[in-house]
Amino acid sequence: MQREYTLKDVEISKRSIKRLRWMRRILPPLMNLLGMLPVRVRVRFQRNLAAQVPDKVQGFTPQYYAMGGVPGVMLGELDPQQKPRVVLYLHGGAFIAPIIANGHLALAGKLANQLDADAFVPDYRLAPLNVYPAALDDCDLAYQALLDRGYEAKNILVAGESAGGNLTLGLLQRIRQHDLPQPACAIPISPVAEMARVHAPPSRADNAKRDAMLPAKSFVNMLMDYAPGADGGDPQLSPLIADFTGLPPLYFLVGETEILLDDSLICARRAKEDGVETEIDVWPALPHAFPLLSDWLPEAKLSVEDMVQFAKRHLAPATGEMTDVTESAA
Repeated sequence: MQREYTLKDVEISKRSIKRLRWMRRILPPLMNLLGMLPVRVRVRFQRNLAAQVPDKVQGFTPQYYAMGGVPGVMLGELDPQQKPRVVLYLHGGAFIAPIIANGHLALAGKLANQLDADAFVPDYRLAPLNVYPAALDDCDLAYQALLDRGYEAKNILVAGESAGGNLTLGLLQRIRQHDLPQPACAIPISPVAEMARVHAPPSRADNAKRDAMLPAKSFVNMLMDYAPGADGGDPQLSPLIADFTGLPPLYFLVGETEILLDDSLICARRAKEDGVETEIDVWPALPHAFPLLSDWLPEAKLSVEDMVQFAKRHLAPATGEMTDVTESAA
């Protein structure tokens, strides 16, 4: 299928290419196997995979904390008087994997550090024991709790990868539905944007043998786990068909070889058509949700820097940034 996009101008090292080949051989079969396991085994997998909150994450002392009725991991004190900015990071994992310290918390911490912000990562309810819209309801409550805590929407960044990208786009629709102020901006990373058709968009078939992480077959199991009996035409479940009018500036990141490539391309195009300030970067070779792998794939570090620069353009200026602007003007 012909697609229109400009590939990110970055050279992928030979070492990273070798690592991607290894991932392609190992990870998709493992993901398929996980999807076939009985419910009790998948629940045990969640328990075993759940991150024990480490002593330090990117310089933060993380705390497991319940906010607005939603538990999660807090990086920093979540005090808007001390730090006006906050990152609400919605983790991925096919709606069945819990927060992972070396992936989700590390990326949230990197964003928070470079934005002079604190962060909250909701430990939203997981499938198969909790089905749609439980996870989205929890993310919705977490955002409202940040507002109730005193954060101004202009100081909030919402970001998430994979299933968390789906929740990011669903949350923005919820915020509009509640007539609440939208965050300053949002970053969906490799989002799952279509849940009604496991065979489409076309990149799910076109890239089935190229994706180094996600097997196309796993979508059937994910849909059965997360949204059994739900209407896949619900735009909060399938943001690809949503009305993007009134949403905040969006920055999509996706890999060229991902089966979810079209999910991002179509969402970005629809958002632009609906008048939303939208950017999208399609990266060569890098796998699904690659910003999580910035400590293993050196090129992915650049994607984190791009996310930070995008957020800085849209968040209200921090005190030091205001000083810099004033001095430049003088």
